[in-house]
Amino acid sequence: MTTLTTIDRASSAPTGALGRVGGTPLIRLQRLTAGLPPAVEVFAKAEWMNPSGSVKDRPAAWILHRAIEDGRLSDGRILLDSTSGNMGIAYATFAAGIGVRVHLAIPANASPERIAILRALGADLTLTDPTEGSDGARTVAAKMASEDPARFFYADQYGHPANWQAHFHTTGPEIADQTERRITHFVAGLGTTGTITGAGRYLRQTVPGVRIVGVQPATPLHGLEGLKHLATSTVPPIFDPAVVDEMIEVETEQAYDMARRIAREEGLLVGVSAAAAAVASLELAGRLERAVVVAVFPDSGLKYLGQDFWSRG
Repeated sequence: MTTLTTIDRASSAPTGALGRVGGTPLIRLQRLTAGLPPAVEVFAKAEWMNPSGSVKDRPAAWILHRAIEDGRLSDGRILLDSTSGNMGIAYATFAAGIGVRVHLAIPANASPERIAILRALGADLTLTDPTEGSDGARTVAAKMASEDPARFFYADQYGHPANWQAHFHTTGPEIADQTERRITHFVAGLGTTGTITGAGRYLRQTVPGVRIVGVQPATPLHGLEGLKHLATSTVPPIFDPAVVDEMIEVETEQAYDMARRIAREEGLLVGVSAAAAAVASLELAGRLERAVVVAVFPDSGLKYLGQDFWSRG
């Protein structure tokens, strides 16, 4: 399979923001890990350094590439999908540069910063019932697509194989190379599950003994945007439970507290799903005597600054 770094609508030549997807750094956590054994290392994969600011740049780029190769965005068809924010921002960022229109179904209670960014990028939005979360937004998008298939290309990030394949071909290899295949534990939150399924599959195939650890909210009602409580949610079709060795559940308040700690102790302003991954990684690391733990930090805290937890403590 061709590895996507960039895309041009006519020629597949490198162009624009798509040329900068991936290649994000690993950042070792120092002060937060001060009490751990010296042989335990914890790293954050800094996905906010992608062009649109999140890990979702990777699957968005792959899905767009496939759609253009297959002719599904010809004749002015509109890319349609559901999102909790980051995937939509990635779609809108890249689509603007290649002249593709984007329509997104998004829960009405998504952070105001995310909705403002999407509107600034020119995306059309359908705000969905906030009580139904990301599953409700997906239902709305699927209904819109079925009612007007000639108008929309329904990307369906939860079911599109390019989602996990993007991580199999980019995220996984990057982490393996950056750790010189010393990684012992890979930690990622569960949303669409593309990251853990794709990168997890790659790491299993190439790094003997690596363990794959999923992170999800501890309860159905939670404040961890982008993450799903799988026991009470629609399980994404791309999810492969056989990839996951262990699941760690994180309370919303634990993640909020950790977001503040990461900002004030590590100088990293990260989002709540990244903070949840940090909570899980430190819990995991606390049980180990020797390890290289790598956690995916999906985005920065800039889209969450309107939330009041930053001013606590």
